[in-house]
Amino acid sequence: MFDYETLRVIWWLLLGVLLIGFAVSDGYDLGVGAIVRLLGHDDVERRMVLESIEPHWEGHQVWFILGGGAIFAAWPLLYAASFSGFYFAMFLVLLALILRPVGFNFRNKLPSRRWRGTWDWALTIAGVVPALVFGVAFGNLFLGVPFHMTENLLPVYDGSFFGLFHPFALLAGVVSLAMLVMHGATFAAMKIEDPVGLRARRIARITALVTLVAFIAAGLWLTVMGGHEIVGTAATLGPSNPLQKQVEVANGTWLSHHRENPWTLLAPVLAVTGLVAVALLRQRRLAFVASAIAVAAIIFTAGLALFPFLLPSATDPSHGLTVWDASSSPRTLGIMLLATVVLLPIVLVYSTWAFRVMRGQVTHAHVAESEEGY
Repeated sequence: MFDYETLRVIWWLLLGVLLIGFAVSDGYDLGVGAIVRLLGHDDVERRMVLESIEPHWEGHQVWFILGGGAIFAAWPLLYAASFSGFYFAMFLVLLALILRPVGFNFRNKLPSRRWRGTWDWALTIAGVVPALVFGVAFGNLFLGVPFHMTENLLPVYDGSFFGLFHPFALLAGVVSLAMLVMHGATFAAMKIEDPVGLRARRIARITALVTLVAFIAAGLWLTVMGGHEIVGTAATLGPSNPLQKQVEVANGTWLSHHRENPWTLLAPVLAVTGLVAVALLRQRRLAFVASAIAVAAIIFTAGLALFPFLLPSATDPSHGLTVWDASSSPRTLGIMLLATVVLLPIVLVYSTWAFRVMRGQVTHAHVAESEEGY
């Protein structure tokens, strides 16, 4: 079995894989929902848009559940501090995620334009709110979350909900929202026949450029922002106690990994390349693949910049949670790793099978004919 340090790094990577899996799969569901009213100019076209994601969106939420479960079991201190600190933000996300299935189930129950239009707005909100909140939350990680740990390792949140809306956090929210709308638009362009697919392609190009500009702007901002760094050598094999380290804050520290390990520059380079490809490629399947690569690379870029921090503290930087001092025991991490090795391939195989079964475009003729079934 792996040693404690290796297990911690593996679970940091697995947490990243789960976040990327959620963003790449359910991310395009959120993106399509956010622009359903822009893509569809009448009821049939909007039903075409929704039908493109209806077979998959419930299955994609497995990634969100797995991510929450991984944080709870592998990083209990992170779970306690983040879910209490971001309580209202999490509440908004859960409301939006609850609103989405209600919208899908009730939208077509009545033929009324007002009824269906109301649920279209509900699905739009259910797509925009999580995409924006996730980005704002990620932006606050770079700013430092206002919390501290007591002597008994209980997290105490020192901030407020409105304090989360720092300009940099809002910029990160723009990156997240534009990124997922781009991803959803590339999927819609590939999945839905024209003219709806053509509208989606135009939106994908615009949001790819918005994501590119916001992503570069956020990177430049990080060069002058105070970043956290462990003083001395980190106790990678030590106990999970965040109070046993010293942390200093210095400008540009978040980008130190890229300076010390040039290979990590591959992540932002892939992100920029993927975004440019989405804006330029005419082949829609390739554009969707480029979008998925860009989404994964952007998340990986942020994770590499933060490493080894999981939840930096703005109140007392030395109380910030890192990969080395916020994990479960070696036994717990080892048992969970074995379970993941068995279960994660099943999720991947099922997702691949579902895509194969549901392949093909959504057409205007098919959706218009199905109206008789409502």
